[in-house]
Amino acid sequence: MIFVTGGAGFIGSNFILNWIKSNAEEVVNLDKLTYAGNLENLASVQANSKHIFIEGDIGDLELVTKLLDKYQPRAVINFAAESHVDRSIHTPEAFVKTNMLGTFWLLEAVKNYWNRLDEIAKNNFRLLHVSTDEVYGTLDKQAPAFNEENRYEPNSPYSASKAASDHLVRSYHHTYGLPVLTTNCSNNYGPFQFPEKLIPLMIVNALEGKSLPIYGDGQQIRDWLYVEDHCVAICKVLESGSVGETYNIGGWNEKPNLDIVHEVCSILDESKPRSDQKSYREQITYVKDRPGHDRRYAIDARKIERELNWKPAETFETGIRKTVQWYLENWQWIANVQSGVYRDWVEKNYVGRT
Repeated sequence: MIFVTGGAGFIGSNFILNWIKSNAEEVVNLDKLTYAGNLENLASVQANSKHIFIEGDIGDLELVTKLLDKYQPRAVINFAAESHVDRSIHTPEAFVKTNMLGTFWLLEAVKNYWNRLDEIAKNNFRLLHVSTDEVYGTLDKQAPAFNEENRYEPNSPYSASKAASDHLVRSYHHTYGLPVLTTNCSNNYGPFQFPEKLIPLMIVNALEGKSLPIYGDGQQIRDWLYVEDHCVAICKVLESGSVGETYNIGGWNEKPNLDIVHEVCSILDESKPRSDQKSYREQITYVKDRPGHDRRYAIDARKIERELNWKPAETFETGIRKTVQWYLENWQWIANVQSGVYRDWVEKNYVGRT
């Protein structure tokens, strides 16, 4: 079996759903169920014996040790992280605690477990650490995309904490021999994404008649990766990746944020027109940019294509249509995650910038 941390979050839950659909192996899912961890994401496998859920913290050394000893996984995939840049600006301590210290204690538990395995199991074991392109910093408009050799230049508490976790993972391989793999992905989008991130926030606000807040001039460029493509890539890395290596995973879809919002509005104009027949674009408003906002990210994903024969199946045009349709068909899921805490957060972060 495999052991997944953060499996009730956006990417983690999509990975588990994809894994159970495609593999016979069981998956143990450890998640702390913070605001963005949602078991409703996994409702379709709630009764599936291949999915074993445990509520808990990757920073709990005693718990993780007991679980590893009990279930004897052949691999650990670490999705557990605080991942929202704006939240890291307001409350950086939570990001240091989860992304840095949490990863450290997870590594300690995994290292100790791995050392107790027999030689065959030790050779077959893998720890796959899921990270972000934001660790590389920002790019000029004409600069080449990030590859695996780019140096780390994080610019937010979030990306700094993820960079630290990447360095810890690397150090446990070089110091202790732990068989690790690291992936750095671009901006994910798709089903089950918590509606504080750009695409689901725009969909939800548009349909609720609220403003569509755009930071600054909206020309911040990101590479967009459909989450199911990301999950397939992680499986490829886990199956065939070279121990100690890093693989950048991107969608080959560089687009400014404003273009993303325009595309969402156009799809909604077709699929669920406003009652006044005007475009949802009329709801766009510009708000003060966030501090230290990186101007451009771009991923060079040629290494994973060359070595592991992976490339994204979805273009942005196909992926964004699937995403908008999913949110239109799952409005109850949206209603269920929109707690008072979430509404207070959106008001704090966006209304004050208008």
